[in-house]
Amino acid sequence: MTTYDFIVRNWPELMSLAWQHTVFVSIALAIAIATGVPLGVYLTFNRRLADTVLYLAGIMMTVPSVALFGLMIPVLSVFGHGIGTVPAVIALVLYSQLPILRSTYAAIRSVDPAIIEAGLGIGMTRAQVLFKVQIPMSLGVIFSGVRVAVVMSIGIGAIAAYIGAGGLGQYIFNGITQTYDAMINAGAVAVSAMAILADFMFGRLERTLVSKGLRRD
Repeated sequence: MTTYDFIVRNWPELMSLAWQHTVFVSIALAIAIATGVPLGVYLTFNRRLADTVLYLAGIMMTVPSVALFGLMIPVLSVFGHGIGTVPAVIALVLYSQLPILRSTYAAIRSVDPAIIEAGLGIGMTRAQVLFKVQIPMSLGVIFSGVRVAVVMSIGIGAIAAYIGAGGLGQYIFNGITQTYDAMINAGAVAVSAMAILADFMFGRLERTLVSKGLRRD
C-alpha cells in the first residue's frame, strides 16, 4: 500500500490523531508564551539573572527529547501522571522556553536607548515606555522566536507518542514497530504539513499585529 492510499483509507483516524497533536501542542505553547514572554521582558532589567536563566534554558535544549520524556515518567508517576499528555505538555513547555526567552530578551534589549530616553523625556513613565514603545517595536523579533517554538514543538510532539500522549507520532511509532513504511510516511507527512501550516498562520498573525514599518519582511 502506498502512502497516499494509506492516508485516504485512514483519513478519519489521521484527523483524530492530528486533533490530539494540536491540542497538547497548543496547550504547551500557550503556557510557554504566557510564561516565556513576560520572563524575557523581566530579564532585560536583571542582566545577571538573564545570563543564568538563558544558560539553563540552553542546557535544557541539549537534553534529547526521548531522554527528557523518560525522566518525566518516574517524577510524574508520583502524582499519577507518569505517561500521557501531562508529561508531554511539560516537556514541550521546557523545550519552547529558549527560543521565546532569547528572542524576547534580545528584542527588548535591542531597542535604541535614545528612543527610550526620548520617551522618558516627554513625561512617559518607565512602564509606559516598555508597553507603548519597547514591546511594540520588538513584536517582530518576538514573533520569530514564537514561530521557531511552534514548529519545534510540533516536531518534538511526535516523539510524545512513545509515552502514550497520542498524536501523529502514534503512526510513526506504530509504523516503526510493525515495519510499515506507509504508516511511518503518513505520520511524517502529517507532522510536516501541520508545522508548515502553523508557521504560515503565525506569519499571517505577525503581519496583522506588527506595524508594517517594523516587520522583518
